Parts: sequence; structure tokens; C-alpha cells
Amino acid sequence: MERPLITVLLLVGLIIGSGVGSSYARARRGWNDYQAAKKTVPGARRAAWMLIKVVTTKVGIIALLLVGAVAYAAVGGSDEPAPTEPTPSSSADERPAR
Repeated sequence: MERPLITVLLLVGLIIGSGVGSSYARARRGWNDYQAAKKTVPGARRAAWMLIKVVTTKVGIIALLLVGAVAYAAVGGSDEPAPTEPTPSSSADERPAR
């Protein structure tokens, strides 16, 4: 009579122990992963700010070039003289003035 009770208690203990043990192992792995990620954050933050700085610089240079091109076009940046507009000529159906 005592043997089945011990067997049942042993099985219940094994089931609970394996559940608690696997939860502990999972928590431990998560903690180690968190610590590893925490150590890499400052370097990743610096890299992100450096990339933002590079992109901002490139956008600024492109914007300055566009503004310069628009200003150059507005001033009439060519050295060629502007073409003269043709003067209106008298048409054949007009009478000459006296």
C-alpha cells in the first residue's frame, strides 16, 4: 500500500521539478541574453548616431546643391546673350500710314 503512494509522490515530484527546472533554465538564459544585450547598447547607440549624422550631412549637402542650382537658374546663369524678340512686322492686309 505504501509503495504506490511513494510512486505517485515521486512522479508528481518529477513533473513539478522538471517544470520548475525548465522555467529556471529559461529564466537564466533570458538573464544572460539580457546582460549581453545590455553591454552592446552603448556601442549600438554610438553607431546609430553616427549613421544619423552621416545621413543628415548628405541630405544637407544635397539640399545646398539644389538651392545653389535654383539660385543659379534664377539669376540666368548662362554667359550667352539673351535672344532678342522679333519685332512685329506689318501684315499684308494693313494699309501703310501717310
